[in-house]
Amino acid sequence: MNCIEVTNKKTRNEFHRVPKILYHHDKNWTCPLDMEIENIFNPSKNECFQRGNAIRWILKDDFGKLIGRIAAFYDNKKALNNPQPTGGIGFFECIDDQQAANLLFQTAREWLEANGMQAMDGPINFGENFVHWGLLVEGFTQQGYGMPYNFPYYRELFENYGFQNYFEQYSFYVVNGNASTERMKKFAEHFFEKPEYTFRHLEMDKAEEYLKQLVEMYNKVWSDFLENYTPLTYEDFEHIFDDAKALLNEKTIWFAYHNEMPIGFLIAFPDINQVFRKLKNGKLHIINILKMIYYRKRAVSRARLLLSGVIPEYQRTGVVGAIYLRLTESMRSMGMTELELSWVGDYNLTVNRMYTQFGATKAKTHITYRYLFDRNAEFVRFTNQSQKFSKRRKNE
Repeated sequence: MNCIEVTNKKTRNEFHRVPKILYHHDKNWTCPLDMEIENIFNPSKNECFQRGNAIRWILKDDFGKLIGRIAAFYDNKKALNNPQPTGGIGFFECIDDQQAANLLFQTAREWLEANGMQAMDGPINFGENFVHWGLLVEGFTQQGYGMPYNFPYYRELFENYGFQNYFEQYSFYVVNGNASTERMKKFAEHFFEKPEYTFRHLEMDKAEEYLKQLVEMYNKVWSDFLENYTPLTYEDFEHIFDDAKALLNEKTIWFAYHNEMPIGFLIAFPDINQVFRKLKNGKLHIINILKMIYYRKRAVSRARLLLSGVIPEYQRTGVVGAIYLRLTESMRSMGMTELELSWVGDYNLTVNRMYTQFGATKAKTHITYRYLFDRNAEFVRFTNQSQKFSKRRKNE
């Protein structure tokens, strides 16, 4: 077997071909756009390169046949927020062969080690965790946009090499006609009768205003919840927004206000994978562009909730239920009947409970693995139990 670094157009094309070969007959897999994946590894498109680096390899057998691929990367902004500097691996694909998988993992490990890392998480994204994050281990059904899909045997490949379960990520599923329990619905409707509370969806012509509000709320929510949280800037969100603009629907992004102060948000994307399924080979040639335009308003019947949050002082008011009700009402008006709520970490008991109250059921489990290069070092699973969030909850 031969592990080859991706350095030119030929090897870049082969990197994108690997999953197309492996999943050719799998009806649950959706081919992403080559351009979308390529942008992640483009320093002019991905700001993570300002704080780190990334590399990719393809794997061929002795006859020159493509049998695997992997990417390795590190972002010092995130790497140093761990007990040991931690990089990442992602975009892993491989035939059902432990020796082949081990060669890919070992190649990535050696590169990360040479760049000062002492551990690696995977499979993760070289960027934010909204997309391409985690290994699917339960719920091998049709793939929602941005959520990883892989073969069941991948779990053995990771665990046999020595990766350990760092945390689990749950995705919930709800049919919009059963969007919430009747009790929660009645409680949420009380907010609509209070003039001090208002709810508005995103307006594209006021995007800058809404993005500034989102940055403020997002950082309040996660700095309260996660230890060593590094705040995101307006520029971070603006970059994400610009990249995703073509996929957005302003009526699936909702904000809540109390006396005009932004206090909560729910951000859902129409499941563009339902459109991508109509395309071929992830290429944006003229035929596929025309198909995208045609099917975008005809083929999308579900959405995926990417982000949700309520600032700390309003988290026990129940206002999130009111935002959720506005979102699901808006979805129904556009003919969207299904919603995937993903993903929430196993350590986030509050949101897991909240999604159940929405009438949703757990449908998928992904795992974020960690591999410590020092095999004698103590492995500590991420639980969030030491965070100030937990301390605050205990004091309430």
